[in-house]
Amino acid sequence: MEIKTSVSEIVTLFKEIQKEPSKMFELIRTNIKEQVGNYISELLDIELKDHLKRNRYERSTETDPNYRNGSYNRKFCIKSVGETTISVPRDRKGSYKPKVLPRFKRYEDSIKEDLTLMYLTGISTRSLSLLSNKLIGRKLSPQEVSNANKELISAIEKWRMRDLSAENIKYIYLDGVNFHMRIKKIETVPVLVAIGVDINGYRSVLGFQSGDKESASSWRQFFKDLKNRGLNGSSVKLGIMDGLAGLEKVFKEEFYNSSVQRCQVHLARNVLSKVPIKHKKEVADGLRSIFYATSKDKAMEFLKNLKINTIRIFRPPLSLYPT
Repeated sequence: MEIKTSVSEIVTLFKEIQKEPSKMFELIRTNIKEQVGNYISELLDIELKDHLKRNRYERSTETDPNYRNGSYNRKFCIKSVGETTISVPRDRKGSYKPKVLPRFKRYEDSIKEDLTLMYLTGISTRSLSLLSNKLIGRKLSPQEVSNANKELISAIEKWRMRDLSAENIKYIYLDGVNFHMRIKKIETVPVLVAIGVDINGYRSVLGFQSGDKESASSWRQFFKDLKNRGLNGSSVKLGIMDGLAGLEKVFKEEFYNSSVQRCQVHLARNVLSKVPIKHKKEVADGLRSIFYATSKDKAMEFLKNLKINTIRIFRPPLSLYPT
């Protein structure tokens, strides 16, 4: 249907826009929504034509032909456009199932991705529901937000429990990390993390699960889970970890061909905690030189220099020696 506008109506509209320029953008958004809705409606009409194998008003040669049966309106939300009205055609037999726009789909996938990203930053489902009308042009219920997040959780869980039998891991970095998680309220949850390095030097997260990071038994169960998922324990040669009592023993028992090494960060922290403040930078630079030495001989040379400087730092003043 063609909409005709008189010159006087255009002039009146123009004067209203001059008084309140924001109305212009409202008109633009409304027009865009209408045009997008018409475009999708036309695509659905073409899809139905393909389903019926004939054009509109064309006679069928079939003995039991199927025909168009009017249409119904439905809402669909599009990112950066908002909610638009779409005319969905129907057939008399009810065999037409739209693929361009599935029946129960109410918004495009990119909106779902945005919702999950905002949820991961800590915004609650109720807050997202309240913000959705401003953000995407349609109010989403808390249940719709939760349903969008369930797909993300399912994908993460599938990746977390993936098979590790194809991974040829040589080194494993271990650490415990605290995350803020919403259970009934925001709580701090310790998570055990294992990062593997394969024979080609590529790193990947092997696994993570909640557990007491100070408990050797929690780490043992974590290691068993990694092996149950296919990780070859005999190929692991080195574990890098902090100084938790019992962790080194548990690691060697579960990965019997391996050695253990204190994590550089934890080792540096332990050393620097014993050093006077005025000498911390000097000792830290010495440790860094050892860690990043280009060869073993260079590292041993830096270690020797660090020992000499450490003796100088901690040697008591001569006034304290007995005469």
